[in-house]
Amino acid sequence: MKALILSGGRGTRLRPITYTSAKQLVPIANKPILYYVLEMVAAAGIREAGVVVGETQQEIRMAVGTGGDWGLKVTYIEQEAPLGLAHAVKIAQPYLGSDPFVMVLGDNILRDGIASFVDEYQRVRPNTQILLSKVKDPQRFGVAGLQGDRVYSLEEKPKVPKSDYALVGVYLFDHTIFEAVGAIRPSQRGELEITDAIQYQIDRDYVIIPHVVTGWWKDTGRLEDLLEANRLILDTLESRVEGRIDTHSVVEGKVVIEGGAELVRSTVRGPAIIGRCARIVNARIGPFTSIGAETEVVNSEVVDSVIMEQVKIVDIEGRMGESLIGKNVQVYRCSSSSATLRLMLGDNSQVGIS
Repeated sequence: MKALILSGGRGTRLRPITYTSAKQLVPIANKPILYYVLEMVAAAGIREAGVVVGETQQEIRMAVGTGGDWGLKVTYIEQEAPLGLAHAVKIAQPYLGSDPFVMVLGDNILRDGIASFVDEYQRVRPNTQILLSKVKDPQRFGVAGLQGDRVYSLEEKPKVPKSDYALVGVYLFDHTIFEAVGAIRPSQRGELEITDAIQYQIDRDYVIIPHVVTGWWKDTGRLEDLLEANRLILDTLESRVEGRIDTHSVVEGKVVIEGGAELVRSTVRGPAIIGRCARIVNARIGPFTSIGAETEVVNSEVVDSVIMEQVKIVDIEGRMGESLIGKNVQVYRCSSSSATLRLMLGDNSQVGIS
C-alpha cells in the first residue's frame, strides 16, 4: 500500500504566516506539522508516499527531501492549483496504479496515528474506508449522514449538517475511486470534492465503511486548532534538559530545553519546549508554549503560544498569549501598557507595542 499526502493547499486561514511559509511546515512543539504526518504514515508500515505539492513545493521538497529520514521513498506530484481533494487523487492515478492507498491531509494530526485503520482496511478490504470524528461545528467540514453503521450521504461544508460526524483527513481507497473522481464535476467553489466522489460510490452500492476516531484529531488549518494541537502534543513530551539553566531559574512540569538554549533568571512552566540556542532572560514561559530555535525572550511573559525561529520578544509588560509568531519577527515595547496581547504575525515582521 502507498500513501498519498496532500501538501498543496494555500493555507488562507493561517495568513499572514502562510504568505511566506507552507502551512504544512508551521511547527507544533517545534516540529513541522507535515513531519507528524510522515511519522504516522511510516508507523503504519507504509514505505512509499506520493506528496502532492503546489505553490509552496520548493519549501516542501527542501524540508522532506527523498523521505529517507522517515524510512520512506517520496515521490512529488505537482498540482497546478488547489482544485480539490478529488482532483489530487485524479492526478495521482499514474503514481498510485491499481493498488489500495491511504490518503492523508498534510495538516491533520491524529493522536493514535493511522496504523490501526490501515490494518482494518487490509483485513476487511472495502472499496473505501472513511474516518469520522464527532465535532461541535460540523458545518466547517465534510459531514457524513449515518444510519447505524451505514453511510448514506456525504456533504462538503453543509449549511445544515445531517449529523455532527465530520470527515477526518484520512481516507483509504481501492481502485474504484478513480472511476468516481473521473465522473464527478466541480462544485460551486470550483473544486472536485472528495465527498462527491465517495457519494458517487455510495449511490452505486460500493462498500463504504465508517470508523469513528476515539482519540483526538486536529485539522490545524486555523489558529485556534493549531494552538490546541500544540497543547496536546506538548503534553505528550518527556522532560529533557540539554541547555543551560542558571541557579536563579525555575523549571516546572514537562519541559524540553534543547541544546545550546539558555535560561537566565527565568521560569518555564510545562508543558513547554525551548528550542535550540534560544535565550530566555528574566522571562516567564508557559504553560503550553513552544519557543523556536535561536529565539530570544527578554523581560516578557509568553503563554499558550507558538513562537517560531529567530524571533525577538523584548520588554513586553503584561502577558502575550494565544499567539502564533512567524520566523524572524521582532516584538518590542515602545511605552508602558499592561494589556494582554494576542498576535498572529508573518515572517520578517516588526511590531512596536505602545
